[in-house]
Amino acid sequence: MKLWLVRHAKPLIAPGICYGASDLRANQADIERVAQTLARALPEHVFVVTSPLQRCAQIAQHLYALRPDLPWVADLRLQEMNFGTWEGQAWDAIERREIDAWTADFADWRCGGAESVQGVMKRVGAAWNDAHMGGVETVWITHAGVMRAATLIAKGIHHVDDAAQWPKEAIEFGQVQTLCD
Repeated sequence: MKLWLVRHAKPLIAPGICYGASDLRANQADIERVAQTLARALPEHVFVVTSPLQRCAQIAQHLYALRPDLPWVADLRLQEMNFGTWEGQAWDAIERREIDAWTADFADWRCGGAESVQGVMKRVGAAWNDAHMGGVETVWITHAGVMRAATLIAKGIHHVDDAAQWPKEAIEFGQVQTLCD
């Protein structure tokens, strides 16, 4: 099975701000460009699943307008990590001791009191399993954290014990990555 991973368009927020699960709008021209690229690239009858956050769902909406053969559904499991009280703060304004605590207990520390990396891995793993059980080529319109988790799961890694295991590089906004069985 082939899984297409599409990162959302660039959100309308200043650089350096933690925005994880915040429901931000994205640049309209970028949304349209990503949808047009996908409309040209995707084969017929792939299953399109999107994060419900508007920076992702708007791409799915535009894609469907261009390709009515590609209806979509939203799945909460494809949302970005919820950083709780860190959301909307500059990364460099978050107390160093909190960042250090997260690094020391990378799997289970609840960032900003909300979600842990292992929580993300579990929900992305469940979505991964559902996609594979369906046996249909699938597109996820999602976020960098979900894409990183899916990349690890594709390698058979379902638990991240150490921050060094987490993929460092994020795919650029609006870009596509594919994973195959």
